[in-house]
Amino acid sequence: MNRRRKTLLIGLAMLAGCTRGGGDTTHAPPPPPTTTPPTDRIEIPATVRSNLGITFASVERRRVDSTIRVPGAFELQPLARHEYRMTLPGRVKLLVDQYGPVEPGDVLYRFRSPKWPELQHEIIAGEQGIDAARAEIDVAVARAAEAEAQLAIKRTRLATLADADFKHAELEAETATLAASLPRLRAEIDLAKTKLANARRTREHAVHRASAATGIDEATLIKEVEPEGARAPAYRSIDWIDVVATEPGVVERLAVTDGAFIEPPSIVLSTADPGNVRFRASALQADLTRLLGRTDARIVPPASPGLDMTDGVAAKVTIGLEAHPEQRTVALLATPADTRPWIRPGVSAFLEVVVDSSGGPALAIPRTAIVKDGIVHVFFRRDPADPNKAIRVEADMGVSDGRWVAINSGLSLSDEVVLDGAYELKLASQQSGVSQEGGHFHADGSFHGDH
Repeated sequence: MNRRRKTLLIGLAMLAGCTRGGGDTTHAPPPPPTTTPPTDRIEIPATVRSNLGITFASVERRRVDSTIRVPGAFELQPLARHEYRMTLPGRVKLLVDQYGPVEPGDVLYRFRSPKWPELQHEIIAGEQGIDAARAEIDVAVARAAEAEAQLAIKRTRLATLADADFKHAELEAETATLAASLPRLRAEIDLAKTKLANARRTREHAVHRASAATGIDEATLIKEVEPEGARAPAYRSIDWIDVVATEPGVVERLAVTDGAFIEPPSIVLSTADPGNVRFRASALQADLTRLLGRTDARIVPPASPGLDMTDGVAAKVTIGLEAHPEQRTVALLATPADTRPWIRPGVSAFLEVVVDSSGGPALAIPRTAIVKDGIVHVFFRRDPADPNKAIRVEADMGVSDGRWVAINSGLSLSDEVVLDGAYELKLASQQSGVSQEGGHFHADGSFHGDH
């Protein structure tokens, strides 16, 4: 037992001597890890903005507390549609397709009608009546001239005989007969002129009917042409009648099939001008007194991917005649002053009308730029000093109209805030009651904290 204790003491002494006299066999303690102080900035380079689809919205000065926003949709103006109907019975050959664009003068369809030769015959009959009346005038004028000449000769002979103190009873009778016939001959001239005027009116009426049936102006119909080397009026060479567009637009509907035989006044097709639209919205009847007298408004697109929610269009608004007693709404009609790709019939949007308010304009950002982080609301302001960084800001919110919210502090009019991508940045800077250290995004969109 004593030997064992002695051996243990010797070993401890040797170990102590090695520690004191040996070389530097120990290692210095590792330095404390360096930490990056917390920051409210997140790096968002161009590749990250592209991968995450980050977009920005400018801070605007708006009257948020005095803006009435009502939903609605675009619709065609009443005069935006144009119908093309049959004027004569006939077989139709369509030359356009549905939704195809058309311009004034484009041929839409042509038809061949069994009634068209009858209209042509009416014009020809009128022309023949004109020629016959002219011939009758020439004959009547010649007869009257001949009678006047014979009357002058006979009166000269009677005067000669009277100088010779000689009377000729038969010659005196003939002279009296010729003199009595002159009023009748002059009346025949007037009658022939009346027939000429009637024939001209008949021809004009026939040409007018043909023009109404074909859509070709009257001067073009009666203009002399040379279709086959022989000069003739243009209407004589028409077999198929072409119907051309009178208004620009697109073919909205084809009401008949190609080759069908259609009776008038059946509709063949209709066109619509998609740019001639108006906006119809439904406002609450409780806001009617606030809307009275307001003519200036703004139409803004809905919050949809790919649409800039600040890309609004100025418009003139009027209160419509329609009101819904059960829903307690009243119609508002607005005509946009400009066009946008998203302004199309049937597309929904919002109408903003600024009414009287005691407050002035305030700095506002889109409501969708603000996200909830725990018990606070935050938004991300683009760093004015470095556009590749976003600054997390707790939102000091004021009044909101559902689409825009006033910000009481932390922004200036020249700032931009993250619109699309705010939720992803919130996840990267999640608070959960403890401030997260700064970090950065990788090009693939993943966030990595600074160490």
